[in-house]
Amino acid sequence: MTDPRVLATVQTLWSGAVLADPYPLYQRLHGFTDQSGLLRVPELGLNLAVSHAAVDTVLRSPQARSSEWTVSHSDGARLLQHMMLFQNGAEHARLRGLVQKAFTPRVVEEQRELVRGLLRELLDDLARQAGPVDLVAGLSGPLPGRVIMRMLGLSGADEERFLGWSDSVAELLGGADRSPALLARIDADAREMRGYFRDLAAELRARPQPGLLSALAAAEDGGQQLSSDELLSNAVLLLTAGHETTSNLIPGGLLALHDQPDAWSALVADPRQQGVADELLRFVSPVQFDGRGLAGPLQVGGSLLLAGSQVQLLLGAANRDPQVFPQPERLDWSRPNVARHLAFAAGPHYCLGASLARLEITETFAALAGRFPGLRVTDPQPPYKQNFVLRGPQELRVQLS
Repeated sequence: MTDPRVLATVQTLWSGAVLADPYPLYQRLHGFTDQSGLLRVPELGLNLAVSHAAVDTVLRSPQARSSEWTVSHSDGARLLQHMMLFQNGAEHARLRGLVQKAFTPRVVEEQRELVRGLLRELLDDLARQAGPVDLVAGLSGPLPGRVIMRMLGLSGADEERFLGWSDSVAELLGGADRSPALLARIDADAREMRGYFRDLAAELRARPQPGLLSALAAAEDGGQQLSSDELLSNAVLLLTAGHETTSNLIPGGLLALHDQPDAWSALVADPRQQGVADELLRFVSPVQFDGRGLAGPLQVGGSLLLAGSQVQLLLGAANRDPQVFPQPERLDWSRPNVARHLAFAAGPHYCLGASLARLEITETFAALAGRFPGLRVTDPQPPYKQNFVLRGPQELRVQLS
């Protein structure tokens, strides 16, 4: 029988009370795990991978399978079925290979000037406002969405609609609200997306346009191309992943820097020092949870997980594992092993957009520290989105100077 203290702590994981700061709870979980870094709660049917070693082992194992969405009458679920995020083995490799042919390092690096230009525009707009400004609405919300939209070759005139779609997919992936009204809105947005992208693959192959969508439509591997449904699902995946994670990390990072003024001063002194993006990714963990099912038995440290087991991966806890990251609650720009963080996962599902996220984070915090060295957070306890997986503040009020 599970210790009642452990059971109570685990049950708190998915409560709104810990959204603003789940890390004290993760610290308690680290103390409850066995030598393998796992925590088993049979009463809840849960296997939690808490330590860095346990999470990393599961992510890299060929036995681990990302959740596969079965055929459903839900328009939202149908949208997710063809995402490479929810594919495994040969099918995942095929989809990832096709998308990777378009999402190359050269294509990502070419976005640096775009990111810098958008930052100048957005920060100019914020600087013209009097008093505290909302950095989510004015910077972290629009910036990553505009970057990935322009990369895809989508019209800026559709920005509000596309960001609304991104929010719906994020809610579907990890939102706490499962009300009929919300699910109906998600399904309506999924139908709109399908209508927008209908026949787009054939059109782009016949009349290529600049941008990733045309490159995705044209990509071939052994004569195979993305189907219309696959193009839709994976374009939406790039849009959502490219927007939600960076959008959440920017305000989360500034809240962390509010609590650690020495780290902010060090950043102001050298805004382009190495390690900033990865240390913020480790510390903030914009994706808090992931999950895997096991197709076969898996040895994790000294524990055996049986085939058919479901494992909940606590990425946020793994990134604060004191056995890997000494003084994990401290922002340290010179942390020697910071690249070992699991904010982008690991193994076959390692985040395809990791290099773009690092670029955007590096440029954003360099611009903020260089232009507004006196920036301060005026509301250090902002409301949080009701999303346990893609965690981030709904707003963040700051005084720029």
